[in-house]
Amino acid sequence: MPITQNILRRAVQRSPLRKSFSPLPGQKTAFLCHSHVDRDLAEGLQQLLKEEGWSLYIDWQDHSMPPVPDRETARKIQLRISASDWFLYLATENSAGSRWCPWEIGIADGKKDPSRIVVIPTEDDRGRHYGNEYLQLYRHLDPTSLGRLQFFEAGSRQGRGLSFL
Repeated sequence: MPITQNILRRAVQRSPLRKSFSPLPGQKTAFLCHSHVDRDLAEGLQQLLKEEGWSLYIDWQDHSMPPVPDRETARKIQLRISASDWFLYLATENSAGSRWCPWEIGIADGKKDPSRIVVIPTEDDRGRHYGNEYLQLYRHLDPTSLGRLQFFEAGSRQGRGLSFL
């Protein structure tokens, strides 16, 4: 079952986010691939992962990024994808239509072990699901009935708690 976009929107309201990417020693790090149109969803996911002890890199929070995407933007994104422990793809209607998201997941697929690429499928307010096309290829996160995110192997519905990643 995908995470509802409303859960992500509500999560961002729980506590103020530290909007810089400076992980603590030993902290799990992840690069977030998403559409910039889904800023609120990205921040909600960042909050949920922060509560689990993760540090999530979001490119528009990086003040060293060029104001207009260019070759330098691409180079920095490649470096961040490589340097992060995990690559997360936030699947939404907007990310499916993005020009950058397919490129980023392609970079991750070439640079990371597939076990380190995770899809976060979502469900919008109209009940439409996004991300299904990747669920057979990569691990994915879904919420449990208790509201915790749970990790699933590619093509599987047998999960384990996020803290085991």
